[in-house]
Amino acid sequence: MRVGLTYDLRDDYLRQGYTEEETAEFDRADTIEGIEASLRTLGYETDRIGSAKALVERLARGDRWDIVFNIAEGLHGAARESQVPAILELYQIPFTFSDSLVLAVALHKAMAKRIVHSAGLSTPDFTEIRSLADIAKIRLPFPLFAKPVAEGTGKGISPASRIESPIALARVCRRLLRTFHQPVLVERFLPGREFTVGVVGTGQRSRVIGVMEVHYQSATEPIYSYTTKKEYETRVAYDRVTGPLGKRCAQLALAVWHLLGCRDAGRVDLRCDGRGRPHFLEINPLAGLNPTHSDLPILARLHGLSFEDLIDQIMQSALARYHLTPPQPRTAAGPRPRAVAGNTRRRPLHRGTRRPTEPGNMPPEGV
Repeated sequence: MRVGLTYDLRDDYLRQGYTEEETAEFDRADTIEGIEASLRTLGYETDRIGSAKALVERLARGDRWDIVFNIAEGLHGAARESQVPAILELYQIPFTFSDSLVLAVALHKAMAKRIVHSAGLSTPDFTEIRSLADIAKIRLPFPLFAKPVAEGTGKGISPASRIESPIALARVCRRLLRTFHQPVLVERFLPGREFTVGVVGTGQRSRVIGVMEVHYQSATEPIYSYTTKKEYETRVAYDRVTGPLGKRCAQLALAVWHLLGCRDAGRVDLRCDGRGRPHFLEINPLAGLNPTHSDLPILARLHGLSFEDLIDQIMQSALARYHLTPPQPRTAAGPRPRAVAGNTRRRPLHRGTRRPTEPGNMPPEGV
């Protein structure tokens, strides 16, 4: 089975003159190498395509694939993650992960929150700032949190994103509007613990593979900012979360996953309020897949799934949707035993980690 790989390689854009922050969402070479190596081990033939423009050129030459493994983020517009899926939908070529509609909605954080709120699921009260005039209309109680409405990888988020006063609110919103040329999402800041939930599968076959808590090593910047993600080795640590709180997080994440119609794999980010109740922050149906430092592979390892296991489950979900038969893994000993979600077997992590969080042994509120 021939698998095309679509992606945006960060080095390509840096050579074109784009900045480090502008290219923060794009993939490093070792991400592509890791995905490709896993696919080949699983028995797939791979073909590197690259960006949306490269995909258009290859299609124009008549190239086709049995399925495309898509992690292309796109460069321009609030629906940029939808560009490659839309092209593949036009040519009726199967591909991994969510469709063009879901990726467009999910990247626009305010739009996703409107849908989640309308379904009665918990999310912090919010508003969308589209112009300077909108700032004076905000009636939400402080503290607040502000970020660009359609960015990822913590872009536009810094310690200043937590806002305590009208003066700071106006200053931060003006800066974000000017810098990112897009609306600003302003929502109530929740003081509780922060989690990300990994989901694999589609529709009724969707399942949570684990809940992971994010711990901040510095009290001066307890937010998942661009700098925090860039300097993850010293700034964050992670725990598995089980027990009643883990179950509530899993239920909320899966409800959002089903509501938005996400497919194959992704992450749902949550944070607790002052009473310890989880609320939806945002969803990433095109989650990072660097084998070492991306959150979803780290979460998978904490819950007993190797990177290869994760790639296998993504492909199994996508192939099932298209009624395609996967190849046999290329191993001398026959098919690999598949890890089971929830397995407590630990694997080495490349970020700071803590012992699994168990009922009765949880950090206090706000940690």
